[in-house]
Amino acid sequence: MLEKLSQMLTRKERQSNNENTVRDREALPAHIAVIMDGNGRWAKQRSLPRIAGHRAGMKTVKEIVKAADEIGIKILTLYAFSTENWKRPRDEVDFLMKLPQEFISTELDELIERNVCIRMVGSKEELPSFTRDALEKAERKTLNNTGLKLNFALNYGGRNEIVRAISEISQRVKEGGLEPEEITESLIAQHLYTREFPDPDLLIRTSGEIRLSNFMLWQMAYTELWFTDVLWPDFSKEDFYQAIADYQGRARRYGSV
Repeated sequence: MLEKLSQMLTRKERQSNNENTVRDREALPAHIAVIMDGNGRWAKQRSLPRIAGHRAGMKTVKEIVKAADEIGIKILTLYAFSTENWKRPRDEVDFLMKLPQEFISTELDELIERNVCIRMVGSKEELPSFTRDALEKAERKTLNNTGLKLNFALNYGGRNEIVRAISEISQRVKEGGLEPEEITESLIAQHLYTREFPDPDLLIRTSGEIRLSNFMLWQMAYTELWFTDVLWPDFSKEDFYQAIADYQGRARRYGSV
């Protein structure tokens, strides 16, 4: 018991120090991407249905968006639903498709006040109309906002994104508007969902899993990766600060010495 209390106190001290470190606004990552993992396990630990974990996770989304905005992060991309997540039980998928609508209906006014600009990253075609309509409403109403860029990666898959980009570029070559030797990294990046944004500086993944799960495979070439055992519904503003503080202590060399 004493050992556990000591660990809790140590964590609080570390989190407090991290918050102070984050106040160095010159060293902030411009773009943070987050794989929000662990909602189902959080619910299972409490003998609750998986959808209860997703609802709890939505509260964490609110807290982390607010934290990112307050410290001056420019871009926050949240991995909300992958192209592989359609394989989950139908009732869970249906619930997840309703979450964007619920989040936007309750949070949009505050996000507008905060000058947040909302975007969806992924393929809209397969989404239910009510999900698509909610996202398009949020994009439309926040179009001219100049603060935090909040991206929801929904029906997103990194491999699918690259295939789409190659297909678009191949069509241009076929039509004679592009020569094969003109295909560059920059050109490919211009055909990705994320073409309006720089690559992530920092990736955060919760729940203890250590993999990318088909998320931003092209964009993560030199992203700093940060993993934590904390499940997403338990992930706090202090954990967010810790990730940023660790990032600030790293040297990014991009292949050089």
